[in-house]
Amino acid sequence: MIIQQILGEFLGTALLILLGNGVVANVNLKHTYAHGGGWIVITMGWAMAVFVGVFVASKASGGHLNPAFTIALAAIGKFSWQLVPIYIVAQIAGAMAGSLLVWLTFYKHYALPNDAATIKATFCTEPAIRNYKWNVVTEIIGAFVLVFSVFKMSNPAQSLGTLDALPVALVVLAIGLSLGGITGYAINPARDLGPRIVHALLPIPGKGSSDWAYCWVPIIGPIVGGLLAGIVFQLTT
Repeated sequence: MIIQQILGEFLGTALLILLGNGVVANVNLKHTYAHGGGWIVITMGWAMAVFVGVFVASKASGGHLNPAFTIALAAIGKFSWQLVPIYIVAQIAGAMAGSLLVWLTFYKHYALPNDAATIKATFCTEPAIRNYKWNVVTEIIGAFVLVFSVFKMSNPAQSLGTLDALPVALVVLAIGLSLGGITGYAINPARDLGPRIVHALLPIPGKGSSDWAYCWVPIIGPIVGGLLAGIVFQLTT
């Protein structure tokens, strides 16, 4: 059972990052057919990445794919605290694997001259305006919307069957379109940390810094936002 849960979180998160960071690479790296596709393409791609990841993992592990969601679920008594570290490790490892697959997929395009900011954007997030306090606030708000919405959707009156992952994808799409342009909407510590580690390790020409000074923002912000969502969910249920 625990092996299935670990594999579910690992594979689901790997697919999430492969498709999510894959659309960023597809749009931003030079000489792809999708180059210059823009923000709408990226937000749609990320939403579909969430759908695929949650769909694949839901039966085996519940499809958390996000430490903020796992911690919030444990905080409201709906998930075992003993499993939290195991899930988080699987999520971060899956995010690293997915990021590695993006690099392999676009290997020849990474070998072309791309500026450092473009390369890093295909791995991890960076704020449009760097102000750590307000960047954290933005991530808290985005993660609150995600976790609170998913909690409310977890027991729908009418099940969509195999499409039960679709509402989660639509929430992520809404967050990306409405709130995402400020920090790149990590709203998931594993989604940012795993690929940032891979960015630091890979031998990509001209990749520049991995910006470790910012890495705590997409970790702390989503966790706080998830915990606040859990509190409000309990107060309104």
